Amino acid sequence: MGAVSISDVRKSYGNVEVLHGVSIDIEDGEFVILVGPSGCGKSTLLRMIAGLEDVTSGKISIGGRVVNELAPKDRDIAMVFQSYALYPHMTVEQNMGFSLMLQRASKEDVRKRVAAAAAILGLQPYLARYPRHLSGGQRQRVAMGRAIVRNPAAFLFDEPLSNLDAKLRVQMRSEIKQNHQRLKTTTVYVTHDQIEAMTMADRIVVMHDGVIEQIGTPLELYDSPANLFVAGFIGSPGMNMLDGTIADGNFVAAGGVTIPLPTHHSTYIGKRMTLGIRPEHFRLDVNGAVAEIITVEPTGSETHIVARFANQEIVGAFRERITASPGEEIRISPEGDAIHLFDGETGKRIAR
Repeated sequence: MGAVSISDVRKSYGNVEVLHGVSIDIEDGEFVILVGPSGCGKSTLLRMIAGLEDVTSGKISIGGRVVNELAPKDRDIAMVFQSYALYPHMTVEQNMGFSLMLQRASKEDVRKRVAAAAAILGLQPYLARYPRHLSGGQRQRVAMGRAIVRNPAAFLFDEPLSNLDAKLRVQMRSEIKQNHQRLKTTTVYVTHDQIEAMTMADRIVVMHDGVIEQIGTPLELYDSPANLFVAGFIGSPGMNMLDGTIADGNFVAAGGVTIPLPTHHSTYIGKRMTLGIRPEHFRLDVNGAVAEIITVEPTGSETHIVARFANQEIVGAFRERITASPGEEIRISPEGDAIHLFDGETGKRIAR
């Protein structure tokens, strides 16, 4: 069993606390991604699970066993780093089987387990090659294979795709997800790329300044962000935020732009609020508010319009092929059912 339990974990360097009571329960076989901006504490937390950082307080369990005081080699985990960390003087086969050799596994067992991992990762043609003869994606597969042969209780990934080009990252995302579906091994994966998190995770843990902002499935976080930070971090392009107040069932933004609300929020009348609307939830509307186009960005499948709306810059994503030019005006309206409201003081999302 590879369930991972993190209970009220804190990490301090001297008088500076960088993790502030983090708690996560990861089920056996689950793929969980820790995501957040640089310095949020996600890599520190992963290294604590691996045993590469000491736990200041709190408890970490793997497979029901508390591992706070165990050495990394005794935690039954396998880690894949951002740098492939392959031995340049060893072949692919030797790199993948090296940890098993250290465990004094028989040569036949090593051969079988390396062959099985190579088959999963499509590395059979490269077993006799050295790392210098491989592409970046192939090296990353070898690093993954080295982890797979150990058959650990949990895989830990520390930003493994950061060194790859954009096209290869997309390919490797798919391969990692497929391998997880095949192996069913508990996986904890760290990235700052929210697209990786959205496309790969069973659940996402959004971290910021050493605390957890929200835990949920990708679509839960996208459709119901808990606060302004999560709303702005999840989604590409990010959610548009308009500042204003509520009056008579409407949201009144800067410049007098009035947006009807689907629900009457009498408690918040006159209070400072933030309205969130995702780019794809704007629509062209001859009766809508005026937006002055700043740039037009055709992507093929849709057109992104950067425009000035309600005295601030917003991004709209439209399926229509819009041919307007910068400086021209269009009329747009947000889809009422897709509007998000956030408390202007606390930043917390208000239920619809």
